[in-house]
Amino acid sequence: MVLAPRRSGCGGLAVRIAGERCVLRCSGAMHVVEHDVLIVADLHLEKGSAFAVRGQMLPPYDSAATLARLEAEIAALNPGRVVLLGDSFHDRRSIPRMADSDRETLERMAFGRDWLWLEGNHDREALGADLDRLPGSVIETLSLGALRLVHEPMPGDQPGEVAGHLHPSARVAAYGRGVRKPCFITDGRRIILPAFGAFTGGLNVRDPAIASLFSTPPLAAVPGKDQVHAIAWPNLL
Repeated sequence: MVLAPRRSGCGGLAVRIAGERCVLRCSGAMHVVEHDVLIVADLHLEKGSAFAVRGQMLPPYDSAATLARLEAEIAALNPGRVVLLGDSFHDRRSIPRMADSDRETLERMAFGRDWLWLEGNHDREALGADLDRLPGSVIETLSLGALRLVHEPMPGDQPGEVAGHLHPSARVAAYGRGVRKPCFITDGRRIILPAFGAFTGGLNVRDPAIASLFSTPPLAAVPGKDQVHAIAWPNLL
């Protein structure tokens, strides 16, 4: 179990993951403080345009909205390194479909810092085929002090693992009804980040695909508008 999570100045939640000091931010990003690294998972850029290609029309603004949120985090923290934790793009043709303005936003955010794309199951082909159109470098995994950054969480005891892929969400009681919200889920040994993208669904953390990864009851950290709420496992619906 995470011991004594504390409120940080930004309204985020300060926790230790495998001993490393991290801040879980209201945006759904995680800041690894001593390493000056900002981590986000599952942007799924160009998901809206992918649906449009298949004839299902969604508002074509998901990439711009997602990148605007990320740019706000970078402006607030000015991190030396940014790690995109996989599935940054929704499919193999996402990068050619991107608007020039969104490419410019990526270039602006990456300028002057270490920018790392970690491969995910959705974007491995895209990153391999179109890396020359993107700033930064592509990696498979990354060690960061006691932390090990991957896209998909591995079964069994994985101390220090920081993963995405599963889009964790918490169902909590609010206003007399159950509300589902994206969340971080951690036991202090490992953590799964929420999907950062504007058009991403979520999997209830009580689903066995997530719950089975933790040998002790984990803590859900649910981002709100102004603060991240720590919710104990028994209080989740």
